[in-house]
Amino acid sequence: MEAVILILGLLVVAFMALGVYATVKVVGAARRGVDRTITQARRTVEDTTLRAKSYGQPGVGGELAQLRLSLRTSMRATQDALRAGVTEDASLAESLSLFDRLSVHGRELDEELKALEHEPDKTTVASRLPGLKERTEQITRSADALRWAARDRARKFADDDLSTLNAQIDMEAGALRHWDTAAREPAGEARSQNPGADAAPGEHERRTAHQERRPSPEAITARDPRRNTTYPWQKNARPETSN
Repeated sequence: MEAVILILGLLVVAFMALGVYATVKVVGAARRGVDRTITQARRTVEDTTLRAKSYGQPGVGGELAQLRLSLRTSMRATQDALRAGVTEDASLAESLSLFDRLSVHGRELDEELKALEHEPDKTTVASRLPGLKERTEQITRSADALRWAARDRARKFADDDLSTLNAQIDMEAGALRHWDTAAREPAGEARSQNPGADAAPGEHERRTAHQERRPSPEAITARDPRRNTTYPWQKNARPETSN
């Protein structure tokens, strides 16, 4: 009896632990989903604000907003392309690692540009704009190079697979039309055996009539002595009568 109670107690504890673990997992997943939604919403708001500043705010502030928008757009597009491609092409893992290192410089530059947006000394900010533009171009150029290389690689694989598939389909289509091939081969053999079959209809008729008018030559063979050739002027031999 004590063993049964002990087993039941252990089962209850196991079920409670399993329930706690499942609850923690569900809560963690829900929290990550909420955080991801908040991050995406914040990112959308920031991008909209930067786009509005780049078009509507003149001077240094608009240029800084344009640099931040260009940097964020390029980095986000490259990140999405590499993360989506690495699931199908493991060789992109090295490219993704390089992009992670590039992202560190991108985040530092974005934070610097963001801080300069609130800088009251616009003259100093304007003097630093050429260097900031150069850094932004370097980072975006590298990110664009990684993104387009990954896309070209995926397109190359798709083109090669399509070419192979087309060749296989052509072979299968030819195999399915085996009766057509069998019908063409005898026709070709018949034409090779009868060269006059492809001649013009009038030429064929004239050739046939000419052959009919010509006497057919006798065969060059010895005459069969058992065959007695009769002529119209000969009389039939009378049968002998017995008296």
